[in-house]
Amino acid sequence: MQPGLQSGGGALISQLTTEGVKHLFMVPGESFLAVLDALHGSSAIRPITCRHESAAAMMAEATGKLTGEPGVAIVTRGPGAANALSGVYIAQQDASPMLLLVGMPPRAMAQRAAFQSIDLTAVFAPLTKWCAIVPSASAVPEFIRRAMQIARSDRPGPVVLGLPEDVLAEATDAATRVKPMPAHLPVGPDARRHIARTLAHAARPVIFVGGGTWSPAASVALAQFADRFDIPIVTSFRRQAHVDNRLGSYIGHAGLGMDERLRVALNIADCVIALGSRLGDVTTNGFSLFTGRDPSQKLLLISADADAFAATYPHAHRMTACPMAAAAMLASLPRPPKSPRWKIWRRDLRQAYIASATPQATPSAVQMEQIVMELSNTLPEGAIITNGAGNYAAFLHRYFVYKTYPSQLAPISGFMGYGLPAAIAAKLAHPETTVIAMAGDGCYQMTSQDLATAVQFAVPLVVIIANNGALGTIRMHQEQAYPGRVIATSLMNPDFTAQARAAGAAAWRVARTADFTVALREAVAVSNEQQRPAVIELMLDIEAISPHATITGLRARN
Repeated sequence: MQPGLQSGGGALISQLTTEGVKHLFMVPGESFLAVLDALHGSSAIRPITCRHESAAAMMAEATGKLTGEPGVAIVTRGPGAANALSGVYIAQQDASPMLLLVGMPPRAMAQRAAFQSIDLTAVFAPLTKWCAIVPSASAVPEFIRRAMQIARSDRPGPVVLGLPEDVLAEATDAATRVKPMPAHLPVGPDARRHIARTLAHAARPVIFVGGGTWSPAASVALAQFADRFDIPIVTSFRRQAHVDNRLGSYIGHAGLGMDERLRVALNIADCVIALGSRLGDVTTNGFSLFTGRDPSQKLLLISADADAFAATYPHAHRMTACPMAAAAMLASLPRPPKSPRWKIWRRDLRQAYIASATPQATPSAVQMEQIVMELSNTLPEGAIITNGAGNYAAFLHRYFVYKTYPSQLAPISGFMGYGLPAAIAAKLAHPETTVIAMAGDGCYQMTSQDLATAVQFAVPLVVIIANNGALGTIRMHQEQAYPGRVIATSLMNPDFTAQARAAGAAAWRVARTADFTVALREAVAVSNEQQRPAVIELMLDIEAISPHATITGLRARN
């Protein structure tokens, strides 16, 4: 190659380096040979070779969710792109900045039946903020710069770029583009005045916080506002770490299995300030809250994409602004001239939350409520907890006290298999932080092959597998609708500890609650000392199907 020229693959790595990308999560194919060669000469970006494209995409999504900067995954054409769709879907639902790069056939084969060809735009456009094919090597830097900017701007989300094989091999003298500084939409003076005026006339206000755009500074600002105004705070589904749950203003989590007292409170609140949350199905108890039927309830929606709420909440006062900027604005509001009228309202809701978070014993030798309480009480404040989907997560969301942001990585889409890939991404992004992945037996097996990725790249994290031998959530609903008629929800699992050791991880099995404390302490210590993952398998009884239900009890109701 002539002096001053580089391959399209080299231009790709140069631009990603300029963007500050530290890790590339990849399952490479032949299309990316020029990229791999460029990576060989780079010390700025570390390639993480994953075992499955879905895990690579989830790692990129989790990186974006955790850092606010797009995580980047590389997969090959056709089958690789199809497998990565899961991570793109999570990023779209959770508003996580993410870039998926897909290797494509050479340009001359476009619109022909090339091997592993895929209509990238038709597949990904409905789920992405932008989906395009890079036309030439000289266009690579501009397309990457634009993709990263789109992914992180306004309501963040995924971007997908197709990279034809010959584009990556082609020589170019294109220079890298400077990374633009992010711009956050401020809260205008009219919106500020409207919020202050609405609060001045409120008797039962609630702050509802959620969404993917957040920061530690925003969490502190919101806490300052809540303390000054003595106002209750609710977090939306799987966004509990947006505010310190120990605050006297924190009153609970509007997620699956929402506490009835919290549901009633949200229904009768006369001022609801929704900060970042899209107020979706789960968070609103099947869209039964904030319906507009009660004209005395004032709904204020603050989001970078506030107009997207128009169809669902036409009665709301919508304000287009960055939630982080809105939190800072709320913190700057002057203290009320006299004690707010809702002091008792906030106090009673806080007491109701504490009562709901008090563990109820379950009939199992290993009690998940006690496991979660042990984690909550002993892990460092900044520890990051990840999880996928399943009834095991109901125990986590009900009993774990989130103390700092960011300390929670969980998909609002309810995607199984998310916990392990997210934990790998979290530990790579924050190597000094304790990272725990929670998974059910069914959930874990969706991405368990990437435990080998954590071993290969010396990622010291702890995976806790809640093994009850079933797809627990579906089994619970099966017992509710057709008691005793069990089919297709039982699992014949492998020996998870033996499987973990075979992959190169350390492993413990816990058959009694009392044994968990020692297992956790040893797992964290061994993982850190030996720089490898550790697995703890919890042997659960299917009878303890959820925090407040048993199989026997469900059958007795019918």
